[in-house]
Amino acid sequence: MERVRDVSELPKAHLHLHFTGSMRPTTVLELADKHGVRLPDALTEALSGGEPPRLRATDERGWFRFQRLYDAARSCLREPEDIQRLVREAAEEDLRDGSGWLEIQVDPTSYAPRLGGLIPALEIILDAVETTSRETGLGMRVLVAANRMKHPLDARTLARLAARYADRGVVGFGLSNDERRGMARDFDRAFAIAREAGLLSAPHGGELAGASSVRDCLDDLGADRVGHGVRAAEHPGLLRRLAERGVTCEVCPASNVALGVYEKPEDVPLRTLFEAGVPMALGADDPLLFGSRLAAQYEIARRHHGFTDEELAEVARQSVRGSAAPEDVKAKLLAGVDDWLRS
Repeated sequence: MERVRDVSELPKAHLHLHFTGSMRPTTVLELADKHGVRLPDALTEALSGGEPPRLRATDERGWFRFQRLYDAARSCLREPEDIQRLVREAAEEDLRDGSGWLEIQVDPTSYAPRLGGLIPALEIILDAVETTSRETGLGMRVLVAANRMKHPLDARTLARLAARYADRGVVGFGLSNDERRGMARDFDRAFAIAREAGLLSAPHGGELAGASSVRDCLDDLGADRVGHGVRAAEHPGLLRRLAERGVTCEVCPASNVALGVYEKPEDVPLRTLFEAGVPMALGADDPLLFGSRLAAQYEIARRHHGFTDEELAEVARQSVRGSAAPEDVKAKLLAGVDDWLRS
């Protein structure tokens, strides 16, 4: 019988991890106690019990509840030391799962009120990333993400800020939150500013909304990558377009199921995308609320979709190729994938 290799030892890049959502449950509880923050009972019970909260965001009420829990966790991050702890622990978790490159996604406006303003907040985050990367050996960079629930002018402000720090660790620009709200084209100028600065375009699309939201990411925002993108599987022509353009979909199987986009892990169309030639980068999204980290996403592909080790290795290669890592880092990780297969 063929030996099953450990996916946590497979070198890979992690391209879809949200800042607050990367926290360990114990960290949220400790920071809440430290700052005297009262968390919602549902969140406290879930974090204390070791099980993620029950979520379903396919309706307005469910999405509101998800956002409420997320905002409560974010309110526990109040000092530079808290930011440094989050970044360090996110790196430790990624290294444990075989990641050699992490692009962590953050909207600095969410932390600005408690960290002295927008620019100080981003600089604190970037300093923490730089220090952690140096001390742990994990390649780490930042993707600044605008909130599509806010005005497009806010997104332009963030795009200019991201462009200003393109040489300090910012590698991309995203658009997060409920893609059923607002139009992608309303944010086209913000993405143009980011692209002009050489930043990757990586908006969310094709999760809570259908294939048309993926198309909008391509047509209106010039997406190099699409956060999630799984609903593209509903449109063969769009799959061909993604494959031909080499646009990487940052697929997060566990969160797709947790939020009710798909009922079961085997319903997530991983194999549909893979066999259509669409590059994929598996991601954990928000492990704090969804209960699983990076290696677990590869286990889902293996256990529920029958991915062989050779296919898992190719997905890992696609994650590396879709990243903003320097070429020497990519070469090292790709060689590591080959070594994993030979082991």
